[in-house]
Amino acid sequence: MHTYLVTGAAGFIGYHVSQALLKRGDAVVGVDNLNAYYDVALKRARLQQLEPYQNFKFYAVDINNHAELLNRCRTHQVDHVCHLAAQAGVRYSLENPMAYSQSNLSGFLSVLELVRVIRPVNFVFASSSSVYGNPSKLPFNEADPVHEPASLYAATKRAGELMAFTYHQLYGIHVTGLRLFTVYGAWGRPDMAPYKFTQNIYRGETVELFNFGNMKRDFTYIDDVMGGILASLDKVLEFEIINLGNHSPIALRDFVACIEQLLGRKADIRQLPMQPGDVCETCADLDKARRLLGYQPKIDIKTGMAHFVEWYLDYNGLLKPGLG
Repeated sequence: MHTYLVTGAAGFIGYHVSQALLKRGDAVVGVDNLNAYYDVALKRARLQQLEPYQNFKFYAVDINNHAELLNRCRTHQVDHVCHLAAQAGVRYSLENPMAYSQSNLSGFLSVLELVRVIRPVNFVFASSSSVYGNPSKLPFNEADPVHEPASLYAATKRAGELMAFTYHQLYGIHVTGLRLFTVYGAWGRPDMAPYKFTQNIYRGETVELFNFGNMKRDFTYIDDVMGGILASLDKVLEFEIINLGNHSPIALRDFVACIEQLLGRKADIRQLPMQPGDVCETCADLDKARRLLGYQPKIDIKTGMAHFVEWYLDYNGLLKPGLG
């Protein structure tokens, strides 16, 4: 049995990774500052799902509190670190840029310093497909140049990759950075398209499609991503950056149509221009993930969104489709 520090344990991906580790018999020390970027009640509800596991310990700690992180890791003899805490959201980075400096830069450095001291077997962290910016070449390959981020959020995620490489070079830390592509599924974030679109269509509220609907996203179901994260935690590499996506971009118009079918309701669509910080299309080259991690996504968008809609209705205490 190993003991994992999971930062952002009350977050969408952190919750799922923590649960998967606990189910297979490992111990998890979860930390999260439970900030109010989105509904804290959802974060607490996720934690309630983890509380029954005897090998789960949670601390409401900000990752910038280096001394407290170090104390908790030493107390519980942490031997693996999975860093998922971050200030998320491309558009929010235009409104509150300082939050990204605090979490994605200073906070990331705090975690790297923690890793330098405790010397875990493996350090895995979440990066983002946003680091690729708006290139003309698809799919996005890990060897592609990533010098032109389209948002501050993307810039901070790329900075994290560079900082992690520096610590690997200086201190011999084993590091895997995972560029995640639009992760969705049960217990997902309310600020992301799957949740927002489902909620607005169910309520009869307007769905906003930017770039006049000419956007494509490589939506990746949480179970597939979780499998890739666990595989990266189990395989000790020197230093690698790896895509975790689905390699099946879907146009947002088709994505909305999928939700309409699942809910049995029509969307009131408002088409808007491209927003600052957005990218037109994402698609992951998965050759490296297959080769190094045995990663192979299995959940298509219709199946994944059916699972998500079922969870959304249940979590919010709503009637099933067709019965409202």
